[in-house]
Amino acid sequence: MITPPPVPSPRQTLTYIHELLRSRGLIPKHKLGQNFLIDLNLVDRIVETAEIDRSDCVLEVGTGTGSLTARISDHAGAVVSVELDPDFHKLAGDLLASRGNVWLLHEDILLRKNANNPRVLDELKIRAKNAGCTRFKLVANLPYVVATPVICNLLLAEIPIERMVVMVQWELAERMMSSPRSKEYGSLAVLVQSLADVKMIRRLSPGNFWPMPKVDSAILLIKPDPAKRAELGDPVPYRAFLRDLYTQRRKNVRSALAGWPSGRREKKDVDAKLVEIGIDGSVRAETLDLAQHRRLFEAFRDFFPSA
Repeated sequence: MITPPPVPSPRQTLTYIHELLRSRGLIPKHKLGQNFLIDLNLVDRIVETAEIDRSDCVLEVGTGTGSLTARISDHAGAVVSVELDPDFHKLAGDLLASRGNVWLLHEDILLRKNANNPRVLDELKIRAKNAGCTRFKLVANLPYVVATPVICNLLLAEIPIERMVVMVQWELAERMMSSPRSKEYGSLAVLVQSLADVKMIRRLSPGNFWPMPKVDSAILLIKPDPAKRAELGDPVPYRAFLRDLYTQRRKNVRSALAGWPSGRREKKDVDAKLVEIGIDGSVRAETLDLAQHRRLFEAFRDFFPSA
């Protein structure tokens, strides 16, 4: 197992990051969600919540200046950190060069919206094997533009992620933790909660970042539950089913199923199935709990083979 050298972690204060970026002539890019956490206590809270030790191979998405990467590597067996911006990839590479358990990738974490980059996942498995790691974790201040697909794709992936400790927009946190009949509840909440337990760790104001975003953020702990996954079965068609079910949120369940995007069905056939599983077709999908969504999926998956 690789033991990292005793190199101190860069402590990302506002002064530190100003000077660091000024010295490199770098300006944060809004379109890439480059908002850097400058509250040192919150960086520590993220690492503490992740409960990292040498048996962990940790994936980080958005290396940035490498401050969180360094804190993770102080505890982990291996760290694979992905950065899309070439300038920040080089910056982090210079700052973290002496850390033998860190591998930095200049890659896009997404292959496409519904799939993470296989090169990143392959690297994660290789580094875990070489370091003797037995667990995988995601610990990241996720760029806002990729947060939802990264989390969902990892929940559906074959790599057994033990936990995710992630910084996301407050709005996204609300959606993932929402309950039936709330305005935030939808396909994302149903999918995530059907596969994992989600816990709010801390709400963060814009002042905890530089540059300051326009919205609040949140630290979330997402723990995939193998029992939930086993009960659900293959989650990939379930995600497709939920996506199509919520394509037109204002329709009731009966109308949504009868007018399915991939092909219409006779309402009498839909009604018969709904009666069989005990679901009122006149309600909207966002009123259904997790168990009712699963029953709906199992009852109608033969209607829609592509789901």
